[in-house]
Amino acid sequence: MATPIKDLPVEVAQGDLETRYVELGDMAIRHARVPAGTDFTPVLKGLPDDRCPSPHWGVVLEGSLRLEHADGSSETASAGEVYYWPAGHTATSTEGAVFIEIGPVAPMREFHEHALRVFG
Repeated sequence: MATPIKDLPVEVAQGDLETRYVELGDMAIRHARVPAGTDFTPVLKGLPDDRCPSPHWGVVLEGSLRLEHADGSSETASAGEVYYWPAGHTATSTEGAVFIEIGPVAPMREFHEHALRVFG
C-alpha cells in the first residue's frame, strides 16, 4: 500500500510544526516538519521518564535533529542520514527538520495520544 505523504492524517498542526501519523500493520509511520528552535522535551513531559517511549527507525530529509539519550549521551542526525533511536530519548532541532520515522504501533500510539492531549 502506498500513500502520498500529503494524504496521511494530520496529527499536529501548529504554525510551522506539522506531523502526520498513520498505523499500518504492526508499525506506525510519522512524517514531521519541525521549525528551527524546536525542543521536544516539553511535549514529552508526562510520558515515562518524560521521554519518548518508542524506538524509531527513520531518515532525516531536511535539516537536522540532535538526540539526547536517557544515559546523557547525544548524537545528531542530519539530512540524508538514516537513524535508529531506542526508547527513552528527547530531541531538539536548532535549524528545523523534516523527517520520517517508523516504530512499533503500541509505543508510537502512546506518544501519538499524548501529543493530541498536549496540543489539544
